[in-house]
Amino acid sequence: MTGTTIGRLRVEGAELHYEVRGRGPLLLLVPGGTGGADSFEEIVDDLAEDRTVVTYDPRGLARSPLDDPEEPQRVERHAADALQLLDLVSPGASADVAGCSSGAIVALHLLTSEPGRIGRVVAHEPPVVEVLPDAAAHRAMLARVRDAYDREGPMAAAAVLATGLRRPDDTGDVRPAAEPTPRAAARIARSMADAPYFIGRIIPGFMAYVPDVDRLRALSDRLVLAGGTDSYGELPYRPAAFLAGLFGTEPVHFPGGHTGLSTHPAEFGKLLREVLDAR
Repeated sequence: MTGTTIGRLRVEGAELHYEVRGRGPLLLLVPGGTGGADSFEEIVDDLAEDRTVVTYDPRGLARSPLDDPEEPQRVERHAADALQLLDLVSPGASADVAGCSSGAIVALHLLTSEPGRIGRVVAHEPPVVEVLPDAAAHRAMLARVRDAYDREGPMAAAAVLATGLRRPDDTGDVRPAAEPTPRAAARIARSMADAPYFIGRIIPGFMAYVPDVDRLRALSDRLVLAGGTDSYGELPYRPAAFLAGLFGTEPVHFPGGHTGLSTHPAEFGKLLREVLDAR
């Protein structure tokens, strides 16, 4: 395995921090939440044993500052950033893509918009709620999140969002949530400064995104829709399960819940490798 190359890439309206490891077929890892490239720190070296693995901080998060911090965030722009990064690392080469949460939404858009460049896509719990039959209810929930953010700030908005993401029958005290590993807990603590941006800028644009379902269906032989073993019925899980049913496939279940990458990294990374190797 080669060492890690760390660089910066100028994109429209931002500058991206990126990291490249390994040698072999190209794999782009797209983070969700506020962890940036470090979200994959516990699995990336293993994946880089036989791949060229690219990780990065999406625009506005961690080490990737925006020119205009108030700029609305769109899935299409984030996907264009990812494509520009792939062009920098290996111009014209095909790449597999794995994304979690909001990063999985970017991965879906890359597949439908650039099928000639994208190979296999693993989308872990992309919250594309607009595909669900009860999308209107979730639209209303997001409006409440926005209202709470405007009136009371990001912590109040986060509480409204957390309630909206639960299973309908979940009282919040059924069972304790799995704990992140010590490395993940330290990473989460470091990334808390990004929470207002994520809640106020990323979530509104990303959860309103409508994927091209017909295009995804046509490309479903390259698409692995995934959910957590502990998050069945929760809102982020449901779009993956719904789309898999629509395409006549089965969702792959990764260990843990929506944040299984942080709570079960070794098992998560092992299964991700197996899914990427399957053809």
